[in-house]
Amino acid sequence: MDARTKRLVQRVQPGEIAVIDHEDLDGVSAEALVAAGVGGVVNAARSISGRYPNLGPIRLLEAGIPLVDGVGPLLLGKVHEGDQLRLYGDRIYAGERLVGVGIRQSTAKVRGSMGEAQLRLAERFESFARNTVDYMQRERDLLFGGSGLPALEHDLTHRPVLVVVRGFNYKEDLAVLRPYIRDVRPVLLGVDGGADALIEAGYTPDLILGDMDSVSDEALSFAGTAPRRWFRGRQQTELVLHAYQHGLAPGRERLEALGVPFRVVEAAGTSEDAAFLLAHEKGAETIVAVGSHGNLREFLDKGREGMSSTFLVRLRVGEILMDAKGVSRVYSSRIRTRDAVLLVAAAMVAIAAVVAVSPPLRLYVSQLFEQFRQWLFDLRELL
Repeated sequence: MDARTKRLVQRVQPGEIAVIDHEDLDGVSAEALVAAGVGGVVNAARSISGRYPNLGPIRLLEAGIPLVDGVGPLLLGKVHEGDQLRLYGDRIYAGERLVGVGIRQSTAKVRGSMGEAQLRLAERFESFARNTVDYMQRERDLLFGGSGLPALEHDLTHRPVLVVVRGFNYKEDLAVLRPYIRDVRPVLLGVDGGADALIEAGYTPDLILGDMDSVSDEALSFAGTAPRRWFRGRQQTELVLHAYQHGLAPGRERLEALGVPFRVVEAAGTSEDAAFLLAHEKGAETIVAVGSHGNLREFLDKGREGMSSTFLVRLRVGEILMDAKGVSRVYSSRIRTRDAVLLVAAAMVAIAAVVAVSPPLRLYVSQLFEQFRQWLFDLRELL
């Protein structure tokens, strides 16, 4: 159990019941629960409040995962992680003790709620527009001048940057980008759990940026304590802590306890936004986004006021920003010089082996060699 779904999915085991407190469960969080193989989800809050037709509940139900929501916040005080829970209809039992009653969701109920929420989209768009204007007024110095962005050891000038967010289809995007990463060797920037996604795919992140609440200790350990260190032939991983307004940074104590060096960027938007702005203002040639939010439906599905900042930031960095899916479709892998040399060498070895075991071929090659020597002799005579 955890009030933050993105923290819970890091430790929940297949078959366990996930107890969360997540109003308007978004699609990304639901996909993470499905990928973790949970046996059921109990939500203290409403999984769909009607503000917007969010995608989380329907994705859980389509995956065959039972969902009981609207149980109320008191549930979080009645059960503890490790308890044996049982779902029976809309009731939740800890052993034989009834600890909560909620709403057992079904596909028909959720689709009905989504249809009702669809009618309220106009209000959501108005709210989104107001938040966008408010963010532009508060963060104009950061948006248009890079104010408050920290200095980096990594030089991003005229270099491609790959920004990985643990969002929609991030695993698939990373897999299809493998030739691009191998050939172009972009700067790898993981946003919170995106750093773990890079490590799982076999890469070492160059930069990790976020509020550090959903990134593993393993990923943070790449930062080390030396001022300049090299790991697997790469420069030391650099940490940038995302602090919100008034310097609030939930992950500061964690980084200080681990003893790893870090820099701070203060921004009102999301960590994903801060990553895009950092790469853009540091002179990146291109930014390729993996798992990030790419359209208005995804912005609204996130259900946070800060998503208006994502909309504006994408407008700001749009001239160099590309989605991973687009890159994978237009990028064709290059043949590396080393691979070409190895291919030619392997072919020559194969030819030599065939000649060595065949007397007629040895005689033929010997005759060719003698003819070549005669040609060189005649050429010298003419000169």
